[in-house]
Amino acid sequence: MPRLHEIVFEADTAQGKAFDLVVMSSIVLSVLAVMFESVASVRAEYGPQLRATEWAFTALFTIEYLLRLAAVRRPLGYATSFFGIVDLLALLPTYLSLMIPGTQSLLVIRTLRLLRIFRVFKLGRYVGEADVLATALRASRPKIIVFLWSVLTIVVVIGAVMYLIEGEENGFTSVPVSVYWAVVTMTTVGYGDIAPRTAVGQILASALMIVGYGIIAIPTGIVSVELANANRAVSTQVCPSCSNGDNDIDARYCKRCGASL
Repeated sequence: MPRLHEIVFEADTAQGKAFDLVVMSSIVLSVLAVMFESVASVRAEYGPQLRATEWAFTALFTIEYLLRLAAVRRPLGYATSFFGIVDLLALLPTYLSLMIPGTQSLLVIRTLRLLRIFRVFKLGRYVGEADVLATALRASRPKIIVFLWSVLTIVVVIGAVMYLIEGEENGFTSVPVSVYWAVVTMTTVGYGDIAPRTAVGQILASALMIVGYGIIAIPTGIVSVELANANRAVSTQVCPSCSNGDNDIDARYCKRCGASL
């Protein structure tokens, strides 16, 4: 169904753009309805109307989801893609609320669907920048994992040492509690619910705070280097076969399945 795919997935035609604008407007209104329903005074006065509105939007999004499945050659490929999963999760809370009251509040996940706005308005530059950021984060993953493991080791060791120094009489009642204090201190949050009282403990806490300030810059530097190495433009076209939207700007065939774009 090339025509249906063009309308539902693309924004190159007037019908396709109108379809996406209607869907996105509905997403915004449905999220607002969920937010207003969470306010006790509004719920007491307009509860039935808001729930009816919520079900109407859910029915609309259900039809849209089925149309998207019907518009692609490989429905399973779309269903398991990022947007396919988000589209499905945007429907489930309303149906789950029939069995588990209150789950309709999870409908705010529909805001993730607004990420399509970049393709609707042909903001290819922003789509490309988002892909560059994702590429940089993937490339930084090994370094970030090593960094986080090092931080975890530091807070565990410092927490254990602080437990020995301060003891239960100063609020450090266990090693886990002391590790919690170390995490809060290293991140420079400092809730103040637990604080060292001995001179040695205060010196150690001061050293940990300084280390925390130094550590903050490390992930930024890692990702910045990878961002400098990952810069390419992408197409706003979505593959009709596998729903892949991560193709180069001049691509004629999908890089994932080879289908014609």
